[in-house]
Amino acid sequence: MSAFSLTRVTAVLVKEFTQLTRDRLTYALILLMPIVQLLLFGYAINNDPRHLPTAVLAQDNGAFARSTLGAISNSGYFDIVQTARTPAELDRALSRGEVMFAITIPADFTRRVVRGDRAQILVEADASDPGATGGAVAALAALPQQALSHDLLGAVAPVRADPPFEVIVHRRYNPEAITAYNIVPGLLGVILSMTLVMMTALGVTREYERGTMESLLATPVRPLEVMAGKLAPYVLVGLIQTAFILVLAKLLFDVPMRGGWGALSVGILLFIVGSLALGFLLSTVARTQLQAMQMSVFYILPSILLSGFMFPFRGMPEWAQALGTAIPVTHFLRIVRGALLKGLDFADLWPSLAALGLFVLVVVSLAMARYRTTLD
Repeated sequence: MSAFSLTRVTAVLVKEFTQLTRDRLTYALILLMPIVQLLLFGYAINNDPRHLPTAVLAQDNGAFARSTLGAISNSGYFDIVQTARTPAELDRALSRGEVMFAITIPADFTRRVVRGDRAQILVEADASDPGATGGAVAALAALPQQALSHDLLGAVAPVRADPPFEVIVHRRYNPEAITAYNIVPGLLGVILSMTLVMMTALGVTREYERGTMESLLATPVRPLEVMAGKLAPYVLVGLIQTAFILVLAKLLFDVPMRGGWGALSVGILLFIVGSLALGFLLSTVARTQLQAMQMSVFYILPSILLSGFMFPFRGMPEWAQALGTAIPVTHFLRIVRGALLKGLDFADLWPSLAALGLFVLVVVSLAMARYRTTLD
């Protein structure tokens, strides 16, 4: 064996650069991944959400009530986006996830403030995600001392050091702020995405690499029949995974399961079928198992970061929320958490169910179009 040769090293180097130009998809994904991570972690992730959507039921429209609502808005944590007319309307907005806070100002608020008679306002928080509301709830502690500081002057000035009113906070759906109640149901969507999308993409791509797909293409089997036959066993795998996760969630973490089983069952089935169809679509684009795995990761990473699983959805900027809304995992998490923690069913969860149905329709159509191209 001769000594180290710079010429041979150069030859190998040229060979590798040539290989790079032939596998552009793989290396494009490698270069894109750190850019996507940098943008998401740098701009989209926020552990102290502000401008959280808030609904108000103001039964007292006096000056003190208006000043209190103004102070709440000026805190930066609350954006008043709805004005309810009845307690039922306020409760419905909170349970459906349209708002994260519901504020009730009682009819006798002004009278009690003037008399110094323990005036109160009620703030109900959607605590199904404790991390999303913790900062806003903490900001309410300073509200009674500051909200009416410019209003209570002269004859109505408080004679004691006590605050002019009290804020009563009710944490709904997760009053003890147990993180597992939010994380464990969310894991269902993440685990199904990681296993089903990647498993299907790798399995079908493996057949292309081994040449067994060519034999299948020579048969009169139609594209939809191929997809149905290949995905049906994985649907069963996804259902078994779902049952296993839900049973462990109850036994190990005592996650509340309040109902909504009809909507939850439909949502699970739609999400499983959509994830498998997405894996099939990726397999028609990828030429190797490595590419299939990389594209699967490229889909799973935003699903974890932008869906509200790890970080509060409402804490992200509007452009990131728009991207997150386009991700099916976001809607699936709303269905799972809404059914298990709030007991919501079809009447409340139909927007997320419709989004998952649209996702299935679009992905199946694209997969069929790609598969027909392969046939041709």
